[in-house]
Amino acid sequence: MIETILNQYENGTHTLTDMEIAELLSAQGSDRDAVFAAARHARTAHFGNNVFLYGFVYFSTYCRNNCNFCYFRRENSHPPRYRKSPEEIVETAVQLGNSGVHLIDLTMGEDPYYTDHPERLAELVRMVKQETGLAVMVSPGVVSDECIRQLAEAGADWYALYQEIHNPELFQTLRADQSYEVRMHCKTVARSLGMCIEEGLLTGVGETVSDRIHSFREMEHMGAMQVRTMTFVPQEGTPMMARRQSEFSDELLNIAVMRLLFPNRLIPASLDVDGLNGLESRLMAGANVITSIIPPREGYAGVAHASQDIDEGYRTVAGVQDTIQACGLQPATTEQYQTWLRGIRK
Repeated sequence: MIETILNQYENGTHTLTDMEIAELLSAQGSDRDAVFAAARHARTAHFGNNVFLYGFVYFSTYCRNNCNFCYFRRENSHPPRYRKSPEEIVETAVQLGNSGVHLIDLTMGEDPYYTDHPERLAELVRMVKQETGLAVMVSPGVVSDECIRQLAEAGADWYALYQEIHNPELFQTLRADQSYEVRMHCKTVARSLGMCIEEGLLTGVGETVSDRIHSFREMEHMGAMQVRTMTFVPQEGTPMMARRQSEFSDELLNIAVMRLLFPNRLIPASLDVDGLNGLESRLMAGANVITSIIPPREGYAGVAHASQDIDEGYRTVAGVQDTIQACGLQPATTEQYQTWLRGIRK
């Protein structure tokens, strides 16, 4: 069955049905390897052997929300809390740019210092764009329409806001007392203003195969240019800390199936879930972006893993080079990334 589905897909004569996607997501053994191989073939057809690199600047770990899965939830006393100065943020962005990343991801918790004063966030975007000349992604959580407008005018290229799951009932178990509809609305506004959208799916939180397929269809419907999936990691001090972490197999199959569904889109392999050790398997499943590159010993945290592999220097451009080469890939040039970005925004 898997072989037939993949042969029809690779002949370019077939669009995957929900039932066939379910088969692919359940692949085991040699069938699973075949799905990964097909995903790599689709990636090569659109991107050659190029991979893109994203610098990650988590500049404020304060958050007004109490998400049940997040280490940085408002009521958790365990995580480090900091709010970097504009000068520190720009200096870090420049450092990351000089190291070879193609994009700066400015990420924060839903910090009222910024959400109540959107001009502060817009100014950060302007400063980072001016000083680095790189594309900028903003990951600020749910913000007002006016804030999104200011971010677009400041030159933000991407708006990242992960729904985590597109089953509204399951969404509430993750993001209690938050609005599913408002979160989706923010992405619609950003898209209407010409920004690229990144959407994300969290696995291992009680979702079914049907939920995962529904998320893929929602990503397609919203026109997301970058789609990602990450495995839930239990976090100390959260209501979900006792939940057993799933194996990474669902995440890897999600990556592969998303590559087949969205062959010309960007799909990240995040260093934030499994560190450097998990990078090769995600690239071999069809990912073509390495995210969560963080400068060591600068006091910046990750999200799923606040400190793993950071100060050791493994989550750097230099630290991922051997893995990239082992996968038969190479870092793209900045111009190649900019060319792809211009093309997808037309």
